[in-house]
Amino acid sequence: MNERWLKLLRTGALAVAVIGLLLVVLSPAISEPLSPGTLWWIEPVAYVGAGIFMIGAIVTLTAIRLESRRKAADRDTRSWSQVTQDYFDTFAHDMGRPLRRILGKQREVRALLNETGEPTPRMVAELLDEIEQQAPNFRLMIENVRVLVNLEDQNAKPAVEPVDAAAIIRNISDRYRPIARDRGLDLIWWSEPGEFGLVYGDASALDHVVTNLVDNATKFANEHIEVRLTRNDAHFLVRVWDDGNGIAESHLAHIFDRGWTPELSARSEKQSSGLGLYIASSLSLRCGGQLVVESQHRNGGDSKDHHTMFTLSLPLDNRPVAAQ
Repeated sequence: MNERWLKLLRTGALAVAVIGLLLVVLSPAISEPLSPGTLWWIEPVAYVGAGIFMIGAIVTLTAIRLESRRKAADRDTRSWSQVTQDYFDTFAHDMGRPLRRILGKQREVRALLNETGEPTPRMVAELLDEIEQQAPNFRLMIENVRVLVNLEDQNAKPAVEPVDAAAIIRNISDRYRPIARDRGLDLIWWSEPGEFGLVYGDASALDHVVTNLVDNATKFANEHIEVRLTRNDAHFLVRVWDDGNGIAESHLAHIFDRGWTPELSARSEKQSSGLGLYIASSLSLRCGGQLVVESQHRNGGDSKDHHTMFTLSLPLDNRPVAAQ
């Protein structure tokens, strides 16, 4: 039973109890006009009033007890989620420091090798490239776990604040452009209109969803990745397109399932957790939008129509009506 019905039940039961109590108190006055000179009607009216009062009181106490249990459960849920969230925030911070130091040393070694002018040993170059490429994956993995914990809390609400969507998309593109370049990919982005303006929504959620989509595209594109930001009268849209081999039609229905990866259908070893797109889709829904996918699978030969495009649609203004 939800909170609204519990409140209605408690209010109704309390009203019944009050009516019963009034019948008991007023029974002498009620009996006098009904049977002058006798008290015969006092006891039946008092008994009926007492019975109604007891029923109302029992139901009221039951409703209050159920409300208390529900509130206690909600407090436990919020407390657990907040504590878990705090743990992961601390974990991400503590893991972030050594990661930053490793990346700093990696850049120092690369700069030193460039200064010497001598050819870099192949194994050293591969190691430095691997460190640089895996760092964003590591950050995204930690952030995915943090967001997944937050999604488990049904009482959590998305933040609503002025958001420069174009700046967020540009920053994501800037972060992944070196990775795309190292993989032989051309990553471009643009905004229509150029002066996009502010929207009202959750900046962190937007960044996380689009980061997952761009990260996914860098793994499957063949040559090109395009990120486009557009808007209509009510929504703004982020489209992430890549020219990879596409997704088989039989797989499209499962692409946003929790833990699903194409390897599952082939009964082979999973190459990822299968959480990224599930988290992106769930986070989009929580923010009042949706994430859809359209793909043309490469069926062999020299077909050039193969591609995949994810489209994220979010409200231009996600503030409560009263706040607008």
